[in-house]
Amino acid sequence: MSHIAKGANTPVPAAPLRIAVGRSAVPGTPAVDASALLLDATGRVRGDADLVFHNQPAHPSGAVRHAGVGQGGGQFAEWLELDLPHVEAVVQRVVIAGSCEGGTFGQVPGLYVQAVARDGRIVAHFEVTDASSETAFVLGEFYRRDGAWKFRAVGQGYDSGLAGLATDYGIVVAEQTPAPSPAGPAAPPVAQPVSGPVPLKGVSKVGSAPAVPATSTAGPAMPATSVTGSAVPTASVAGPAVPAAWADAPVPSTGSPWGPSFFDFEPYVHSGTGSTKITMDIPFPPDSGPVIMEARVEKYKWIQVQIPGRDDTVFCHDLPEHHGRVLLVPPRKGGPLRLKVSCSGDWTLTVLPLSAARPIGTGTVQGSGPEVLLHTGGTADLKIRAKDPDNGRFQLNCHKGDTPDELRRAEELHSAWNGRRVRATVRIPDGPLLLAIDRSRHHWELTATPLPVRDPSAGHKSGVYQGRGEKTITLINPRPGRPALVRYDFPGAGADYRLEVKTVDEYGDEGDWLDGVTDGTRGVTVAFRAGQAEQTVRVRHTGEWTLRLLSEDEAPLLTGPAEGKGSTVLRYQGPPTLMTVRRTSLGKDEKLAVFALNHPYGKWAIVADTNRRRRPVLGPVWVDPGGSCFVVVKAVEGTKWRLEPEPLSAAPVLGARTHGGWYGVVRHTGPECELVIAGASSMIHVFELDENLFPYRKLTASSGPYRISSSFLHVRSLGEWTLELRD
Repeated sequence: MSHIAKGANTPVPAAPLRIAVGRSAVPGTPAVDASALLLDATGRVRGDADLVFHNQPAHPSGAVRHAGVGQGGGQFAEWLELDLPHVEAVVQRVVIAGSCEGGTFGQVPGLYVQAVARDGRIVAHFEVTDASSETAFVLGEFYRRDGAWKFRAVGQGYDSGLAGLATDYGIVVAEQTPAPSPAGPAAPPVAQPVSGPVPLKGVSKVGSAPAVPATSTAGPAMPATSVTGSAVPTASVAGPAVPAAWADAPVPSTGSPWGPSFFDFEPYVHSGTGSTKITMDIPFPPDSGPVIMEARVEKYKWIQVQIPGRDDTVFCHDLPEHHGRVLLVPPRKGGPLRLKVSCSGDWTLTVLPLSAARPIGTGTVQGSGPEVLLHTGGTADLKIRAKDPDNGRFQLNCHKGDTPDELRRAEELHSAWNGRRVRATVRIPDGPLLLAIDRSRHHWELTATPLPVRDPSAGHKSGVYQGRGEKTITLINPRPGRPALVRYDFPGAGADYRLEVKTVDEYGDEGDWLDGVTDGTRGVTVAFRAGQAEQTVRVRHTGEWTLRLLSEDEAPLLTGPAEGKGSTVLRYQGPPTLMTVRRTSLGKDEKLAVFALNHPYGKWAIVADTNRRRRPVLGPVWVDPGGSCFVVVKAVEGTKWRLEPEPLSAAPVLGARTHGGWYGVVRHTGPECELVIAGASSMIHVFELDENLFPYRKLTASSGPYRISSSFLHVRSLGEWTLELRD
């Protein structure tokens, strides 16, 4: 645990964190409301939306949320969720504050703020010991420094309450107009309890609001019911386990590791005998995420559970120990759950939220039959040992994602069709994720061994970013305003090249950058192509990886024919030119694509794509006057190639009818006329190039003709084509 003193700071991982504003649970002491303020470089909010508290529980960016309250271990805590990788670039600081109800902070025992990582590790803890008459407190702040995030223990109080604190950070406090007092002697004032901060302009909180019970959940409360109508106590169903690392702080009431956006509820129980159709009156919202269904049988081991109208079955299992758990995807339209149960004896079905999944931890977990397990740690090797004397099928699936849609999808980690004995080790990425043992009656044992964790932020100074598994990191440009090269290496990606790196913008949207299928597992490419100061990227790979920043000057200068293999970057200086691209290796399915990237505009255009063919291709290299460009070659590491600059006269002149195939450059030297795409064996696009050979006008194979003047044309097709000129 990283305890820090007032005024001190400590690095925190650039990852999703949970923030607890807590106090000792002593009866009669004032309550504390937690809030977060998102500040720009001037130290002020941009608007009222930059204040997050329990009546305005989510920031528009989704990076900061109010997650509810918790109680446990003699403490109360109000929780905030802070997703640091998705904090907008313009936000430089996130201030964590508290306001006090019915007293002052000097009356609040054991006041602290604590930041907890997803794996339960406490990354920062600050206890306030010098509070006195304050009614609002800045407890701490998260701030950017050299491309990384740090937490500072502030401990600054305000006697003027949240209104005074908010005013300092640029929030306009709404004026409250007192009601006119009636004639006659004034009545003695009656103290009115106020929950939450004072009214702020543009914020929905006005006056008092009901206090949130410490045991509340994100979803609607739902009673446990059976076929006889009698209530089943919630305590009879195993609830979510609390990691040991969280034992000294109350957990938020929203039990799902994916936060309050996922459906959370009390368990629903339904019991019966024999085969029948039932309805479990669970108010699922539309398009909700998966839940857990637990089945218990008494005399017989086999049970089948189906949702009428769907092809898949929920259960169709022998349960070796008379019980098992599976993931259930509720109906898309939501509402109650209708089931068809087939069983020869007594049975009980229980529907549970994801928070009830069995934690796998870092040791060994044993069980039998179908089961749902929760992994919240980092990347690990998972050793599987399973045994079934009947030689049945064993299958282990992984469910990972940040949205209900993503979490519904299953990725198969291991499957054995005749698995009398299963011996395997698979790699599981960072959590949270669900592991589902499906279609199995095996007795099994799973052992998770964490892999060494490398801190990608260490690359901010060295320019070398290393990691393992899926990570989101921010690359820092060593020369802002200029591009840079990146040498990438993804060892052990395998023959299927299951890796990709996506760029991530300030809204969380992804863009294509590197893909193992086209770029290979190692090579060189361009970063910061428009000279950005930093770029966030998301790496998806199961093994180790390295991204090493290089100076743009390390790209070889292209002055004549050049040969090489794999993905690389060359520099070209000179006037716009044409280039012949040729694949010289013998692999039938090898792809080769070449792009021209111009700085400072950050624009790039394709020069040529061989479409897995070995015939040479002529393409344009566009360069602004007086500038230079990068020639970016994209190919897997075994693909050999040859590049050769050509004069503009190398492009054939268009005649009345000109035949060609695939990619190529042609030129029209006559007067203005009409161009018709007279025939194409496959998809075709024709681009008219400007004086710098940049494609500025796109012609398609739809209705024509197109008026063209003297110019160069870039033809991109997947087959043969014919162009025709008309007066």
